[in-house]
Amino acid sequence: MKAYASCTVLVAVLTLVTAIPGMGISAAADPEFRRAVDRLYVIDCGDGSGPDESRWTPGANIGVPVGFPGHCYLIRHNQGWFLWDTGVDDAVAQLPKHEMVLHEWGPGTGPSWRKPVTLAAQLEEINVKPSDIKVMAVSHSHPDHTGNIEMFPNSPLLVQRVEYEWAGSRQDTVAFNKKHPVKLIDGDYEVFGDGSLVLLSTPGHTPGHQSCS
Repeated sequence: MKAYASCTVLVAVLTLVTAIPGMGISAAADPEFRRAVDRLYVIDCGDGSGPDESRWTPGANIGVPVGFPGHCYLIRHNQGWFLWDTGVDDAVAQLPKHEMVLHEWGPGTGPSWRKPVTLAAQLEEINVKPSDIKVMAVSHSHPDHTGNIEMFPNSPLLVQRVEYEWAGSRQDTVAFNKKHPVKLIDGDYEVFGDGSLVLLSTPGHTPGHQSCS
């Protein structure tokens, strides 16, 4: 893995990932898989903190501060670029202290989101334009994952149907822009149809949460 000195983008050759036990990627040993997907960029997409972890772990860690590291993942496939999650809104980088404080469940409840470096700047550093993103997906509709979807207005968004319909129904979620191109999915889904990238339905954190394998 190589770290760029001037920003927080990390890059890894995906064939290394296949050596990690338990990844559940059945095509990992297939040479065709290694040719299809050859690079993964791990991008700093902001981070957050909250004053009381028990909001997310009911009955446990009451009053304990909690932090939320945030990353986006850019994958180079031979059919095009795939972006997983879009992070905290880049506009937060322009605010004092690069920070936005929310009060989702009342005064002082947080969380606070920080974005010292933008997603746009990090993509520019590796010579990737928003228009280069062939397809994108987000894990769920919380604002630290959906903040920059509209930076890619022509990139189809893959999202679970139940999440798309639920998003915006509470103060801690963000409704999706109905004008943005979208493919609604129900359950697991192969992004490029070759087994190299699979979206897995993992409801719990939100009704339509999904993971990427």
